Amino acid sequence: MSILLYALGRAIARHRGMVVALWFLVLVAIGGAAATLGDRYDDSFSIPGTQSQEGQDLLGERFGLTGAAGQILFEAKKGKITDQDNAAEVASLVKAIDKVDGVSLNNPLSATTPTLNKSATATLTQIQFADKVPSDETLDEVQEAGTPKASAPVTTSIGGDAYKYTSDPSKVPELLGLLVSFFILVATFRALIPAGMPILTSLVGVAVTITSVMVTSHGITVSSTAPTLAEMLGLAVGIDYALFILSRHRAQLAEGLDVVESMSRALATAGSAVVFAGTTVIIALGGLAVAGIPVLTVMGAGAAFAVAVAVSVALTLLPAIALLLGERLRPRPRKPRRPRSRKKTARPASAPTAPHGVAVRWVRTVTKVPVLTVVAVVVLLGLAAVPALDLRLALPDNSTAPEGTPARTTYDDITRAFGEGYNAPLAVVADIITSTSPQDTVSDLADAIRKVPGVVAVPQSTPDQGGDTALVQVIPEGGQTDPATADLVTELRTQAPALEKEYGVSDIMVTGQTAANIDASDRLGAALLPFGSIVIGLSLVLLMVVFRSVAVPLKATLGYLLSVGAALGAVVAIFQWGWADSVVPGLAEGPIVSFLPIFVMGVLFGLAMDYEMFLVSAMREHFVLSGDPHEAVHDGFRASARVVTAAALIMTSVFIAFVPAGTATIKQIALGLAVGVFVDAFIVRMTLVPAVLMLLRRRAWWLPGGLARGLPEVDVEGAALHRKVAYDDFRATHDGIMLLAREIAAEPGGPVVEVAARAGEVGHVAVPAGADPTAIARVLAGRRPAAGGELVVDGLLLPEQREAVIQRTALLDLAALDRSEGSVEDRVRDRVRMLSLSRRRRDELAARAQQQVRELASVVTPRGAGGAIASAVVEAGLGLTQEVDVFVLSGLEGLPDVDRGSAELLARTLADRGATVLVVSGSTEPMLVPASHRSTADQAPVPDVDGSVRTTR
Repeated sequence: MSILLYALGRAIARHRGMVVALWFLVLVAIGGAAATLGDRYDDSFSIPGTQSQEGQDLLGERFGLTGAAGQILFEAKKGKITDQDNAAEVASLVKAIDKVDGVSLNNPLSATTPTLNKSATATLTQIQFADKVPSDETLDEVQEAGTPKASAPVTTSIGGDAYKYTSDPSKVPELLGLLVSFFILVATFRALIPAGMPILTSLVGVAVTITSVMVTSHGITVSSTAPTLAEMLGLAVGIDYALFILSRHRAQLAEGLDVVESMSRALATAGSAVVFAGTTVIIALGGLAVAGIPVLTVMGAGAAFAVAVAVSVALTLLPAIALLLGERLRPRPRKPRRPRSRKKTARPASAPTAPHGVAVRWVRTVTKVPVLTVVAVVVLLGLAAVPALDLRLALPDNSTAPEGTPARTTYDDITRAFGEGYNAPLAVVADIITSTSPQDTVSDLADAIRKVPGVVAVPQSTPDQGGDTALVQVIPEGGQTDPATADLVTELRTQAPALEKEYGVSDIMVTGQTAANIDASDRLGAALLPFGSIVIGLSLVLLMVVFRSVAVPLKATLGYLLSVGAALGAVVAIFQWGWADSVVPGLAEGPIVSFLPIFVMGVLFGLAMDYEMFLVSAMREHFVLSGDPHEAVHDGFRASARVVTAAALIMTSVFIAFVPAGTATIKQIALGLAVGVFVDAFIVRMTLVPAVLMLLRRRAWWLPGGLARGLPEVDVEGAALHRKVAYDDFRATHDGIMLLAREIAAEPGGPVVEVAARAGEVGHVAVPAGADPTAIARVLAGRRPAAGGELVVDGLLLPEQREAVIQRTALLDLAALDRSEGSVEDRVRDRVRMLSLSRRRRDELAARAQQQVRELASVVTPRGAGGAIASAVVEAGLGLTQEVDVFVLSGLEGLPDVDRGSAELLARTLADRGATVLVVSGSTEPMLVPASHRSTADQAPVPDVDGSVRTTR
């Protein structure tokens, strides 16, 4: 990854203006499409496999109830609503509303048993829309037609599910959050231009994301919450990711590095960590699909897309702008402070000077008595998580809409006139096809449902026109978020088999929007444990792969769980218990939105791994270099604390900015993420982590040998880049070096070999006693992973670029090659047949290979040969045909002297053609004897890990 990103930086440097222009064109194209199409957000839930969804589908099929539904409340100013003048006004308003295109409304007072409140001063009915998502024009027309004159004897309130609150909230708090972020960046960079770059690029990423979501909403169901969540997350991670890369770039510029080289290295190092962090967030958000709710899956996909765009912008647009600015981003040298004259006795010159800085003082404080720090943090966050035990989940309804909106006003008016349950009607459907009297069967079923505890009324019961399906409307005591309503749904479903048996019906289902929301909440609650298991398991595996440790992943996962507990505890305390109502009235307006825990867990997982990556990787790097675990914790913390602090403060401020003006759902999620990020960064990663690592010392970096060999190598901090840079520097002064091997071992703890080979030479690698020559040969050819050491082949690093190395090398193991007799032409055709599926390609390869083989055979075996030598010549010819640069020969020990001579002659012939040839054997010859018989002192030196070199003896 680091090498790929390094190459990306070089490519962007060559086309920096084009990269900026391409992003501008993408923004204009998608923005233009969004401006033309607008949005089509839909907050309805589709939950495949649930009883409520099956019932909804049946209602659409049998009763034609496929569109959105609204509610209209008629109230008499004087007298009863059934009085003549009042009834006439109701009829007039109903007629006006029913004339609106795509709207159907029946007079509630014309029903046999109209729905009236106890004082008969109000009536309530549903407005049926043809469209699932009515247009704003249609909704406005209904409002206009249903609003009586001021002198009319009746008042109305129009709302319901069709009037979900979707107005754009004020952007002022978000702008204030960005302003705070800018000030933090100014304090971090001590310059205005670098401080503005992360905000600029993050805004571009968010604009691309939001416009893409708007366009997508015309093809799939996208909730109105999805774009806000994507915006919030895109801003936060976009600024942070840009900060990580830009801070590394400026730090390298301060060291005197060239601008292009600095940005390329910044992408390879910090950019690799950004890719890792962004990938973890994307995977976690993709895990929202575990719940099996399409709208939530799309919501997670939208947020994941925002993160992917943020990563792309940080890796392409930010470097392009930085490279356009060039030297203007190079920090100015800081003037040394003048020493203050002091009258106190000076300390000896040998006495160590105490380091300054908040980061140093903090890490020394928390690690002074690490046991005390660990206990204090665990107890503190454990107490903060206690409110989460009282977590009540439900999907939001119109009771959480802002006051003054049609949805909220109608909800409150219906609650006042009828009771809260009339805002959350349930629908019970049943198959009555076997009934001889459908109307009587429906009436009997309705009477039975009225007797169920928790049922306030059954205002409607009717069969469909075909007389095969019953519809019974049920009014519960409480609203949708009331636990009693969920209990009633469960009770009705429990009694369904008995009702079916008693009344001769079948397939009784409880459905409707309220039941669907309850089913969604139940499914989300059930998915929490599987999702948590996935996230925790992923955390353990990813961190074990990255840090090659057992203790670090366990510690990181425990810290993540503490952060999640504290975040959920804060949300419950503020929004459910109302602890902050005295400061900000109206925050506690009901239960917690059902998908908040799973969403917060997913996002915090990625962000926690982000901070863990930047802090702990710095500590590990210092430990590898120094071997002192104590100093590694302090030095690593000091090196990364400034950037992590800035990133955490920025992300917290961005999330907090969405709390004041957001919807009820956004407020809860934003606060949960803000608290979670703050706790995870400052209490867990910057307090608990140093203390735990100080306690564990060297044991923190222990990994069982078997597990270490089984885990893949992942380079997220640019270790491969450092090796490549060292190799390139070495190669610049040593022309022709094609293969460098330093302390290469085929088996753990086994003997090592060191090789430096040039192009056009034959090198004899003498394998030490106890090592398998064939295994060493396979390692040098990239066919087998090395158990230790450093290996570079033709500028390609192993194991990171193993696939490319295999394309550049050929392994000629004479002990394993085909020893059967046969013509060279037949051998070539047999081998070519396995190299390509295309007949034309096979014929071309065969012709070229035949030519190469004939030329090699004329030199190596002019009198003809068979067995392993003939196969070796064929393999060598194929390698030359495929432009192989390095040939590794092995298995010569058991060959007759004649064949050994032919093998040596083949090696020299390949070298004469410009190839690098290594002959690996278990003899006691010098480890590398070039064809020109150069002295050992003239051999190419082998670079160490840090780039220094030494000569092989």
